[in-house]
Amino acid sequence: MPASAQHSILTINRGSGTLKAGLYTAARPPALVASMKVDRASTPDARIKIADPSGEALLDSAIKHGATNSDLTAILEWLRENGYVANLAGIGHRLVHGGPRYTESQKITSEVLADLEKIAPLDPDHTPQAIQIIRFFIDRLPETPQVGCFDTAFHACLPKVARMYALPRHLYDEGVRRYGFHGLSCEYILQQLLAEDATLAAGRLIVAHLGNGASITAVHQGKSVDTSMGFTPLEGLVMATRSGDIDPAAVIYLQQRDHLSPHEIDALLNKQSGLLGLSGTSGDMRDLLEREARDDRAAEAVALFCYRAKKYVGAYAAALGGLDALIFAGGIGENAPRVRERICSGLEFLGLEVDPTLNRSNAPVISSKRNHATIQVIKTDEDIVIARHVLAIIGSSSP
Repeated sequence: MPASAQHSILTINRGSGTLKAGLYTAARPPALVASMKVDRASTPDARIKIADPSGEALLDSAIKHGATNSDLTAILEWLRENGYVANLAGIGHRLVHGGPRYTESQKITSEVLADLEKIAPLDPDHTPQAIQIIRFFIDRLPETPQVGCFDTAFHACLPKVARMYALPRHLYDEGVRRYGFHGLSCEYILQQLLAEDATLAAGRLIVAHLGNGASITAVHQGKSVDTSMGFTPLEGLVMATRSGDIDPAAVIYLQQRDHLSPHEIDALLNKQSGLLGLSGTSGDMRDLLEREARDDRAAEAVALFCYRAKKYVGAYAAALGGLDALIFAGGIGENAPRVRERICSGLEFLGLEVDPTLNRSNAPVISSKRNHATIQVIKTDEDIVIARHVLAIIGSSSP
């Protein structure tokens, strides 16, 4: 049956405490039917919220905790009760790491699933969960095609000089290289710019995707030139609980001094550091901004977050040979005017100047009219990108 006759596509996007899903029409272009979100996924406090495209609630309910995959089961039950399962054309998954092999979206086969198992150690925080979700749907909807959409794919075109670490060359050949992440978000932003201003979309862009995970990407002529995340999503900016850039010798020192295991080092760098580690109270930027006037550690965490981001903007403007637009996206980038203002402060020499009134209102363009470069705020949408990739793959393979 052609994809267009099968009605809908399901997208799955699992984060570190949240499970997002979307239901889209299987048409070109796909259109949102319902958005789904499970907060505090896989905990006793898990709650599912489903809304229509206007934001009107279709379901807001606690999820019975205890059963394996209870959050996925709740989504599937709602789809079945509302008649969507029988007409499901395909399921798309955000896969964070594609390793050196997967540089574009792939239909999930037994071979691809086996490869994902092999590369899971590159991304232990996301890939094992993604594999579990894929297997969940294989068991329950074995006839429904599934597609993996890789965050690393957007950065597959990175110049070799931006991909390499200064390690023995055989390690690069074995896959120890910089991959980059948040590629689905970057792809959406480029598609939006292309629809609005093709000349700007082909220009020198810096995309600041700032959320619990945070990265900055330099883009020229629609291609990734450099990006702050590397072999894993740990490299680069200060994040909610990730350290970002750190001297590797400091890790060796701590390992030897405190007799840390690899698991303990991973927890230190990925779960106990970043804004949480600096503040000692929270990894949520909203909490820290509310406390910073009376809490020196919260203030220092915010300051370091903004300083590190500002350094990367300056570095990538140099890598690009100039700058036409700085684009903020992600939960912090879209909703934290004070953070945007602090990152841009002092970058007037690059042609970046924030208009305070536009910035406070989270306007789509927040730059001063005197700017040489524009500063934009774009609400990113990884799920619609996933739906487009699923449609492209199942559409081309349908009778």
